[in-house]
Amino acid sequence: MVIREAGSGRLVRSGRAAHPPGTSVDPEHWWTALGEALRAAGGLDDVAAISVAAQQHGMICLDEQGDVLRDALLWNDTRSAGAAEELLSELPGGPTAWAEATGSVPVASFTVTKLRWMAANEPGNAARTDTVCLPHDWLTWRLLGREHRLVTDRSDSSGTAYWSPSSGTWRHDLVELAFGRRVRLPEIVGPHEAAGVTPAGVLVGPGAGDNAAAALGVDAKPGDVVVSVGTSGVVSSYSPTPTADPSGAVAGFADATGGFLPLCCTLNGVGVLEATARLVGVTPADLSPLALQAEPGAGGVVVVPYFEGERTPNRPNATAAVHGLDGSNSTQANLARAAFEGLLCGLADGVDQLCLHGVKPRRVLLVGGGANSEALRRIAPSVFGLPVVVPEPGEYVADGAARQASWVLSGEKAPPAWPEPPGKAYSAINQAGVRRRYAAVRDMVASR
Repeated sequence: MVIREAGSGRLVRSGRAAHPPGTSVDPEHWWTALGEALRAAGGLDDVAAISVAAQQHGMICLDEQGDVLRDALLWNDTRSAGAAEELLSELPGGPTAWAEATGSVPVASFTVTKLRWMAANEPGNAARTDTVCLPHDWLTWRLLGREHRLVTDRSDSSGTAYWSPSSGTWRHDLVELAFGRRVRLPEIVGPHEAAGVTPAGVLVGPGAGDNAAAALGVDAKPGDVVVSVGTSGVVSSYSPTPTADPSGAVAGFADATGGFLPLCCTLNGVGVLEATARLVGVTPADLSPLALQAEPGAGGVVVVPYFEGERTPNRPNATAAVHGLDGSNSTQANLARAAFEGLLCGLADGVDQLCLHGVKPRRVLLVGGGANSEALRRIAPSVFGLPVVVPEPGEYVADGAARQASWVLSGEKAPPAWPEPPGKAYSAINQAGVRRRYAAVRDMVASR
């Protein structure tokens, strides 16, 4: 939770609160955490407008009274991988038809697959479901009051795989294909339109998905590729036109400004580094200096970091692999560096995919908790082959929501011109051999 001055973007105060981990969570925990964060930030007495940004894809099912029927299934819940395969085969035209209809080819992360899973595995809950919404929709609704209509925005809608980026409308036919019948869906409001007013008189913006909000928070411009390393890894960039990738590598999402946000997501982020730290017997904080003791290329050691399966490429049942160990290179430092290089190579593959769809990168903006690692910062430019800028640590998803709230409050056609966050620049060094070795091992693992 951040509270910023509407005109200048100056940080006034902030607050935070934790909620339970896991891939299936009672949304009430988020409401409690929001209240705690608001209190920690000093409340809303002097706040004129607010917006909510939250993780994409999560499925929240409500009955006719608006009560939550089951724990929300989150983006990283892969139980619906089989449902995704079913849906790909059931829509005439397969992946190409899905990409043309929704901008994306559904995998287990997408809401549409979770609807199919519930219809098949929890028929009682499915029968009682009246409305389906997303995490930020539900929190916005709770702020406005339960008597208010449910609303959402186009950025979060684009992560459901039943919304059309080209037409800007819900594809109720795809909900029916997945769920067996239609359900109520939130009303979509524009990027700078008000969703409503809280009972206390605070203007509420439409909100956004987390990746779209982060892009708004760092003030990403055309040519900027935002690479976020957190629980997952995310690569995204602005596009003026929608993207439709039948391979499924690129999700054709919408952004929070009225444009589009082609995006690649990996399931493996900082967890790769945590797992490697356990493997070599050091703390996560000690892994970074250890990795920097090794030479680029880690002596030929390659880590393919599919510790949590993988989404891009779509290998939900994959496991991690270490390749190239021999008697001379089997050191803690080499294994540590190989983990960083493998994590970054997977993200660099995502940058390559965006380039295939018209993105022309000029620099990488490296954000997320993983960006606090000095090894990640210093290794990243050589893997990406691009200059890397690391903005100062901050809550950029929350900053994007605050900037959107200021935009709604202003009534202007463009977001407020807040200063670009200060950051540290790292120059690119050409070390293409790291990526070539990684690609060879990645493809060898895939062929098993």
